[in-house]
Amino acid sequence: MGPFAWIAGHPFAYPLLEVVHIVGISALVGNLLLFELRVWGWGARLPLAPLAQLSLGVALAGFGLVAASGLLMFASQPAELITNRAFLVKMGLVATAGSNAALFHARGGVGRLDRVARAQTALSLGLWIAVIICGRWIAYV
Repeated sequence: MGPFAWIAGHPFAYPLLEVVHIVGISALVGNLLLFELRVWGWGARLPLAPLAQLSLGVALAGFGLVAASGLLMFASQPAELITNRAFLVKMGLVATAGSNAALFHARGGVGRLDRVARAQTALSLGLWIAVIICGRWIAYV
């Protein structure tokens, strides 16, 4: 039994972490979607650079909430989660989404609205939706 095992049994700690996790997911995916819609040509009148700065900043803050709350939830029951297939797939998808984002920014994707940028943003959205699906399946696998 680890030092964070109390979280899983606490009447408020684990549910509060779940709420923080969901708020973070909303900020992350909602703002990525807003940015991606602009990359795909929707809202073309909106200047890309300021929109990217705002939406990607909020998305990064959302990811920070997701990572912090997720690490604490994991620490409360690591033996159970490390053997859960949905959790393992979710972590692989998160790593893939992070790699995709790093490649997008490394090639200057914010400044490019080409096919590669559109493909990377579509992949990003698909990966994050898959992460959400796997996250929900953790309790049922």
